[in-house]
Parts: sequence; C-alpha cells; structure tokens
Amino acid sequence: MPVIVQKYGGSSVANIDMIRKVAKQVCACKEAGDDIVVVVSAMGKTTNDLLAMAVEVAPNPPRREMDMLLTAGERITSSLLSIAITDLGYKAISLTGSQCGILTNDRHSDARIIEVRPVRVEDELAAGKVVIVAGFQGVSYKREITTLGRGGSDTTAVALAAALGAERCEIYSDVDGVYSSDPNLVKNARHLAEVSYEEMQEMAVAGAKVLKADAVEFAKRAGIAIYARSSFTRGREETVVRKDIPAEHHGVRAVVSERKVSLVTFLGKAVTEDFWDIIDAAESGLTNIKELRFQCPNGPESWARGSFVVSTSSLSDWPKTRARLIEAGGDNLEIDDDLGALSLIGVGINRDTANVMKATRILHDLGAPVHALSTSGFRISFITSEQLLDSAVTAFHKAFIEE
Repeated sequence: MPVIVQKYGGSSVANIDMIRKVAKQVCACKEAGDDIVVVVSAMGKTTNDLLAMAVEVAPNPPRREMDMLLTAGERITSSLLSIAITDLGYKAISLTGSQCGILTNDRHSDARIIEVRPVRVEDELAAGKVVIVAGFQGVSYKREITTLGRGGSDTTAVALAAALGAERCEIYSDVDGVYSSDPNLVKNARHLAEVSYEEMQEMAVAGAKVLKADAVEFAKRAGIAIYARSSFTRGREETVVRKDIPAEHHGVRAVVSERKVSLVTFLGKAVTEDFWDIIDAAESGLTNIKELRFQCPNGPESWARGSFVVSTSSLSDWPKTRARLIEAGGDNLEIDDDLGALSLIGVGINRDTANVMKATRILHDLGAPVHALSTSGFRISFITSEQLLDSAVTAFHKAFIEE
C-alpha cells in the first residue's frame, strides 16, 4: 500500500476535541487503503508554556536540558492521538524521534538530521498500525535527545517521507497553504496553488513560516511533493510544493519579511580565533547566521570587510552573545539592531537589474534605509529599518505583484 505522511501543527491538535477530530481524519485515510504515518507538534501553546517555566526557574537554562524538557510536548500529543485512534477501532502506536531512527548531530536546540533509519516504523506499518511520531526531535550519535529548531516537526515529516519512499507528505496547519505575502499584513495577498522547491526554500530562509527550509531540502532531494493544507478548511485551498512548476509562474511571486534582525559588520582585524569560537559555540545559538560575506582583495589573509545577518528572534540570549562578539571584535566590529529583512522571491528575478533598481527606488521613496543588499537566483533581499518594514512589504507587494 502507498505510504502517506501527514503532519499536524500545534493549532491542529490544540485540545482534546481537535485531537479527536484529527484521529477521525487519519482513520478515514486508513480506511481508504493507505499506510499512514502521522507526525505531530506539541498541543497549542505547550512549547511556549514549557519555555516560560524553564526561564522562571533559571534565566539561562542549559540547552541540553531544554531539549529534554521541550520534547515532552510532542510526546504528549503523539500518545493522546494514538489513544484516540485506538478508541476508534484502529491499531496505532506512538513513537519518539529516536525510536523512529532519526539520527542527528549533537548541537542542542538546533540539530540537523544526519540519517533516518525507519526500520521500526516500517515494521509497525507492516503490522497494520497507524504510526504516530513525536515531531521536532531526534537522537544524536552520542545518544542525546536533540531538537530540530523552530518548525522542526515539518523536517521530521518530510525526512520520514523521504526515508520511507512515501507517495506524498501532507502538512496541516492553521493556514491553507502559501501566499504571495503574509495575509495578516497584506490584504490583497494571493494564494499560490503551486510553488517550486527553490522558491519555497528561499521563502523559508527569508522568514516565511509555512515550511522550514530543511524540510523543503529533504523533499527536493527525494522528489516528494509537499501538500500544505489547513486543518480547518479541508478540501479547499492548498499549495503543492514540487519540481518544475509551469513556466508562466516566472517573475516575482512573493514578498517575505522577517522582524528582529541584526547586522554584524566587521573589519578583517576582528576575525580572531575568539571571534570564530563565539560563532561556533553551541550556547551562542548562532547556528543560523545568514548572508555571510567577506571581501578578500588579496586572499584570505587580507580580509578588508565582512558581514552577516542574525535572526535574533530565534536566539535564547542574544544580548549575552552580542556582548561577547563586541568584546572579541573591539573597535573593528559593529552591530546594528532593530532591523528587518525584506525579500522578493521568484524564478528568474535577477536576469537583469530591473527588479533591484525598482525595489531600491521604492525603499528610497519610503525613507527606508538600505543597510545591506544581497541576491541569489531566486531572491533579492534588503536589510532595512524594522519600523518601516510593514510599509515596505505593502509597497513591494503592490508594485511587484498587484500591479
């Protein structure tokens, strides 16, 4: 039978009634003849509540203990869903990430999946069971429980789908797919029926919350289509993330923004051993620095200037890490806070300079400073004032998509 992997986010399993509803949906799929693997997040605000308790106990809890604590939320959900499915007359079993064979590196709170060995999952499917997996977690080669960072349940689901050779991976949340911009911010945001892997990866890196970039990368490598759907409007809109969408979709397709961004700029003299040690240290949380750039006019020994972007909203203690960076870099390092990132996403948007020039003019007219500019084959990104970010998003969407 074909294997279908489904993932349900925290809003989809926020309480017992919603868990029962999900159980009925899963059983209907099982009744249709599919082998079903379900990956679940923690219920509702459970993760935030656990975080709050940890900080109440100690302002800077150890990252290893945080992984032990936070993974409890997903285990609770998986057990309750397994109980609900069993009560409906179907065989089910809940498994942790380690029991599923999800092996990671040893970086706590933001681990990366190294390998998936789904032998236990395959055995349980062969026994006719629905397999319920606690998302967001794995086990390191040191036998330590690890978590996969924000949105890690998506990565769990797609990694399992790839390892199992699943027919597809369905991601259920409180939104019915991917939009051309945040519909809570841009009233004319358009629903996108199809998005390419590359576009979705760039959107995720730029700050879109629908899917995590790691999850899309697993899907891309395995050639598995991701169906992003709403748990609350089943049978209506959805977005399919897959390879080779129609050519008429080329051009700017989405405007994505991210708040709480800092820009670290340094001269070559700041790049000391202590500087790199701070960035590499697990407790610093600087595992997702972006847009790392160097100017090396005469080789690595003559770095004149460099910079990188930090998404501070995902860091547990940015002020502490910030202070350590300044101490290591001294007068050769500057950090600009209270910034936002603004990105245009689409296939072929950098075939010429027209889009960059147009976007720069819009920011100039808004009085929004450009602290940094970077491009890729599918993205144009600006670092600007967080205070003017919402206005810039609206203006970009109107100019590049609505008009």
